[in-house]
Amino acid sequence: MPGTNSPAGRPDPVPADPPAPPDAGRTRLGLCSVTFRRLPAVDVARYAVHAGLEVVEWGADVHAPAEDPATVRAVREISDRYGLTCCSYGSYFRASPGEPAAFPAVARAAATLGAERIRVWAGGTGSRHVLPDERHGTVCRLREAARIAADHGLTLATEFHGNTLTDSVTSTVRLLDEVDAENLHTYWQPPLDVPDEEALAGLIELGDRVAAVHAFSWWPGNTRLPLVERQGLWTVALGLLNGRGVDALLEFVPGDAPEVLAREAAVLRQAAGQTLSAQP
Repeated sequence: MPGTNSPAGRPDPVPADPPAPPDAGRTRLGLCSVTFRRLPAVDVARYAVHAGLEVVEWGADVHAPAEDPATVRAVREISDRYGLTCCSYGSYFRASPGEPAAFPAVARAAATLGAERIRVWAGGTGSRHVLPDERHGTVCRLREAARIAADHGLTLATEFHGNTLTDSVTSTVRLLDEVDAENLHTYWQPPLDVPDEEALAGLIELGDRVAAVHAFSWWPGNTRLPLVERQGLWTVALGLLNGRGVDALLEFVPGDAPEVLAREAAVLRQAAGQTLSAQP
C-alpha cells in the first residue's frame, strides 16, 4: 500500500496524479443551433464545421425536440458524421409547476445526443418580483432536475437571462446556493446595456460557477452587431475563463445569416487566443 515501509525501511512513493493533457481546461468554441432555427440540422452542422467550430448546443425547440426521439437520434448521427461534440442540450425547461413530469424525457434526449450538460431556465419571473413560495418551488424543481440529470451522468446550467431567477449575479449565486446541487452551474452572457467593466465584474463574481458563455455583440439593447464590435469585452472575458474548460458558444449572429458565421467564429477564436490549426 502507498505510504507503507519498503523492505529497506523507506516509505513507498505515493503515485503521482497523471499529467493533464496539453489542452486540459482549454475553452471550446462552438455554436448554439438556435442561431439558425430555420436551417435543417445537417446545414447547421456544415456551417459550424466550415467555421472551424468544434462543439454545438442543439436546441430542443426545433432541431432536437425531446418528445421526438427519432429526430434526436438523427441529430446525434449528424453530429457524429461531422465530428461535432454536443456540449449541451438547449432545453426550455423552466422548472415551472407543470413541467417536472417532462424532465426525464429531456434528460434522455440529452444523453442520446451525447451532451454533457442541459441548459435550463430558472423560472419565469424576475428576482425582484418573484414571491417567496414561487421561488421555493423553482428551487425544489431545479434540485429534482439536477438529481435526474446526475443519474444520466449530466450536469445542468441555468440560462443567465432577464425575467428569471438568474437575471442578476446576486440572484444567480443565491439560487445556486439554495439548490445546492454539485452538478448545477450557470451560463453567462453580457447583460443588455451594461457597460463592459460592469459585465466583466459580474463574470468575475460568478467565478467557477460558469460552465459556458453565449457569445454575441448586442448594443444598444438587442441590436445585433458583428462580434468584432465588442471584441475587447470578449478578449477579457475569455481570458478570465481560460483554463477552466468553459464552452464559448456563438449565438444570434447579425441578420441570422449563416454566411457570417465563419467571420464571427474567427473573431471569437482570436479573442480566445486560439488558431484554427490548434483545433482538434
